[in-house]
Amino acid sequence: MPEVKKIVIIGGESTGKSTLCAQLAAHYNTSWVREFAREFLEKQQCTYAYSDLIKIALGQLASENIAVNKANQYLFCDTNLHVIKVWSEHKYKQCDPIIIEQIKQQKYDAYILTSPDFPWQHDPLREHPEESMRQYFFMLYKSILENEQTPFCIVDGSERNRLIQAIAFIEELF
Repeated sequence: MPEVKKIVIIGGESTGKSTLCAQLAAHYNTSWVREFAREFLEKQQCTYAYSDLIKIALGQLASENIAVNKANQYLFCDTNLHVIKVWSEHKYKQCDPIIIEQIKQQKYDAYILTSPDFPWQHDPLREHPEESMRQYFFMLYKSILENEQTPFCIVDGSERNRLIQAIAFIEELF
């Protein structure tokens, strides 16, 4: 059986990551990993502390490990530990060393970065609707990906355009 390619959809809040993951999983008839932080925070009634971020990170990894066994050729991940690290450093000015170590150990085959040109949708779990903050986080993720050795692309425009761009990237890469 061929190895499953793990592709992370990464980007700021309300940039269409979950939608794109679901669309790609449907297109490729495979599974995807939902953002564990969302499930965790809904149970916590949207409140969290620095100490919760390690729980979220480990939950995200556990979800990926379960989903990869159900995947068919590709596994699409709605965010990864880079997002938790960025969030931790932004909000708490530090990141748990375990998260940093886990980032070094994880292997992904590609990243798809979602542009913040997607319309903002209010959600009680989202914290930064300001255009300047959306650009700030986009540039942080872009910088991280530029320093990785993993291929990535940026998708923008409508949901349909993003899906077309992502599929073209995947087809060209694999």
